Amino acid sequence: MVQAIHEHLEGRLPEREFQATADDAVRLAVQAQLRAGVDVVTDGEQRRDSYSSFVAGILDNCQLIPLTDLLPLVDDPEHFSEELRSLDVPAAEVRHPAVFGPLGRSRSLAVHELEFVKTLTDKPVKVALPGPYTLARTMWMECISDRAYRSREHLAEDLVKVLREELHFLLAAGAALVQFDEPVLSEAVFTGAKNTSSFMCGVLSEKGDAAHELQFAGELIHAVVAGLPRERLAMHICRGNWSADESAMLSGDYRPLLPYLANAPVGTLFLELSTPRAGEMDVLAKLAGNYRFGVGVVNQKHTGVESIEEIVARAEKAVRLFGLESVLLAPDCGFATYADNPVSSAQVAEAKLVALAAAAARIRGS
Repeated sequence: MVQAIHEHLEGRLPEREFQATADDAVRLAVQAQLRAGVDVVTDGEQRRDSYSSFVAGILDNCQLIPLTDLLPLVDDPEHFSEELRSLDVPAAEVRHPAVFGPLGRSRSLAVHELEFVKTLTDKPVKVALPGPYTLARTMWMECISDRAYRSREHLAEDLVKVLREELHFLLAAGAALVQFDEPVLSEAVFTGAKNTSSFMCGVLSEKGDAAHELQFAGELIHAVVAGLPRERLAMHICRGNWSADESAMLSGDYRPLLPYLANAPVGTLFLELSTPRAGEMDVLAKLAGNYRFGVGVVNQKHTGVESIEEIVARAEKAVRLFGLESVLLAPDCGFATYADNPVSSAQVAEAKLVALAAAAARIRGS
């Protein structure tokens, strides 16, 4: 599948052959989830080069370019290369979106993914899309994007249009839940040496102060989902997931993000919570009653599989804070950010899902 992704992006594998290979990979991913006993499935994002930048291979006037090809465009290529190595970023294997003209959606981003999964199972299906703030931070590069857009805000206007159109089609096609991934929100608020020029999930662009960035992010997500059913909308936030090396990731609890979360126009928050880098769950107590919480109870970065007892203990704490009907159990994050750089093997991922499902069954029965 990884080989097919590369050959397809480079124009050496026809669309039909790529989709046939991807269908097989999705079958394997769905079968693993069904064996594990999960309640809501995904397609495993098998067709995507990464959780976010894959849209650049689909949108009009946008391309995925090897990150190494962009290094000459930064102010200090040698320093940036050193920083990528320190953050455990596989620069030679990562592609980054580049915008060359006005963005448009002449093809679906994920509707075709949803339609195929629904032929494999009757279980509810969740589809994840990169959030508008994450895309705006990722796609805006003054050295390239400013040829098509006056500013990051101007670029974001078209991103909102694209995502809103896709969201309407996904809901109409029967997605049980559409999740917007906004991990770059944590990059906007957490300070420290690694935050000064972090590669956080592919972000190369500059940012303003945290308050400005959160306001901007809030305006974007509200524009994308306005008037649509909150109960079918979700958001995911983490602190980076491109490496199994936790020391390369950002750290900090959710306190700086509470003003943003308290006004999030979605019904479910999927939050990284099992890693110590996420801080204490109690910080979120003020949000109880307003959302369902997809509580991260297994850490995909660790090769060891959490015990059912360990997961149950985390889940029971969440139930005490938010109420049984408001708690969903989930991994902290996906089992890979980039196709070339999984943080868990397929075997470990399935074993963690098995433990998670067993813990959920125990909580239900208690």
